[in-house]
Amino acid sequence: MISSNRAVTLCGRRLSGRQHICAFVDSRDEQYQILNPFFREGIEAGEEVVTIVEPSFQGEHLERMRAGGLAVDAAVAAGQLKLLASDETYLKDRVFVVERMYSLLEEALRNATRSARRAVRAYGDMDWVLRNLPTTDELMAYEARVNLLTPQYDCTLLCVYDMNRCSGRMVADILATHSHVILDGNVQENPYFVEPLAYLKRVALRRKYPAPIQKSLEESRRVDGFG
Repeated sequence: MISSNRAVTLCGRRLSGRQHICAFVDSRDEQYQILNPFFREGIEAGEEVVTIVEPSFQGEHLERMRAGGLAVDAAVAAGQLKLLASDETYLKDRVFVVERMYSLLEEALRNATRSARRAVRAYGDMDWVLRNLPTTDELMAYEARVNLLTPQYDCTLLCVYDMNRCSGRMVADILATHSHVILDGNVQENPYFVEPLAYLKRVALRRKYPAPIQKSLEESRRVDGFG
C-alpha cells in the first residue's frame, strides 16, 4: 500500500487516505471552482494531471482552465497535462467495458509511477453516462474496482456528476463507490462508501452484458426515468 505525504487539497481541505472522490455539481461554474485549484496544485507540484471529457466539450474545458489561471499550453507541451476524450477511453468502439477501462487506468497509474512525476491526479467528467448508457451497472462495477487500485498508487481520482441529471439509484451507487464526496462545495469522507468486494457482489447480480451506447439523449432519459 502506498503511503504518501503529498499535499492534496480540495475545497480548501487537505485530504488523506484513499482518494477516489465523487463531486455532485449544479453548474459548470461550480465545477471549475472545484477543479481549477485542484489542477493548479497538481501541476505546481510536478504531478501528472489527466482529464477526460466529451469531445464536444474539450474546447470549453481548455478555456475554463485557462480562465482559472492554469498554464494549460505549457503543461500540455511538457506532457504533464493529458487531455483525453470519453470516446477514446470510456466509450472506445462505442461500448463501455469494465475490464478495458480498468486496464487503461491501471496502465496510466503504473506508467506514472515509473516516471519522474510518480503521482497522478485524474478527473473524469461523467456527463457521457446519461447521454450514452442504458444502465449504469457496468460503470458502477468499474467505479468499485477502481478502489482496488487507489491504495496501490500515489493518485487522486475525481469523478464529477451533474446532480440535476442523476436518478436516486444512481446517486446511491455513486456514493457507495467513492471514498469522499463533494456536495455544495464541501468535501468530506463518505459515510456511505462500501468496500469494493462487497459492492461488486451486489452489482454482479444486476449486470449481464457490456453496456452499449444509446442512440439518443432522449432515449437515455427515458431509460433512466427522465422526461
